[in-house]
Amino acid sequence: MRILVTNDDGINAPGLKVAEAIAAEIAGPEGEVWTVAPAFEQSGVAHKISYTHPMLIAKMDERRFAAEGSPADCVLAGYYEVLGGEKPDLVLSGVNRGNNAAENTLYSGTVGGAMEAALQGIPAIALSQYLGPQSADMDGGLFEPAVAHGTRVVRRLLDQGLWTEDDYRLFYNVNFPPVPADAVRGTRVTAQGFRRHTTFGVEPHNSPSGRRFLWIKGGPQHLRTLPGTDAEANLDGYISITPLTCDMTAHDRLGALRDALDETIEAKKAGK
Repeated sequence: MRILVTNDDGINAPGLKVAEAIAAEIAGPEGEVWTVAPAFEQSGVAHKISYTHPMLIAKMDERRFAAEGSPADCVLAGYYEVLGGEKPDLVLSGVNRGNNAAENTLYSGTVGGAMEAALQGIPAIALSQYLGPQSADMDGGLFEPAVAHGTRVVRRLLDQGLWTEDDYRLFYNVNFPPVPADAVRGTRVTAQGFRRHTTFGVEPHNSPSGRRFLWIKGGPQHLRTLPGTDAEANLDGYISITPLTCDMTAHDRLGALRDALDETIEAKKAGK
């Protein structure tokens, strides 16, 4: 099995080593693990691609490369350049430092890397580690739950998950809860949640020269989402598995909107 690993925290991020270890276990001794990750942190870039400027790619080690681009760029670079157009069997993106549940899913470069893989027809899983008050005291470090449970979750998804070949095929967003590994209660298949009463915003600062700068600032991460959704499951100690597609159409609204808005110019002229 050939696995391509990427992330959005950068080539030197501790979570990337966790994903590489998971990939090595899944691939087995006869398999291959290739890493193409951003040279610098790319958190929050979502599904960005470097369409208007080229990116430098550098070999860091055997089967390990850094690219000056986004996670989606890295998947493209890994597939078409590093692997010479030979499709990997799986893309793992992560393990992100911090959750990519609820609305964070939409901003996440980690999810963006998995999304690009899905668009390329490659099975893909995004992996993220929720952080919380207990994280700093975990004996195994911040990524302890992902280390302990990551390989099992990925194997179960490969063996029992749905892997469609639709135009917009399924990929998966996995979030490990902010509790010690031995306190993880299991897995839950969830919908993407929404944290109410909090959004991203800006925090202004003036530099010593008097120039005004704005920092993007996130809201509280431990607000509960609705039952059956990702952040709610994570805060209850469960690993969330959320199936995603790149099709952003609101299919459940199409019928009502067609009834209200569909028309033909000929019928309109005829007064029908």
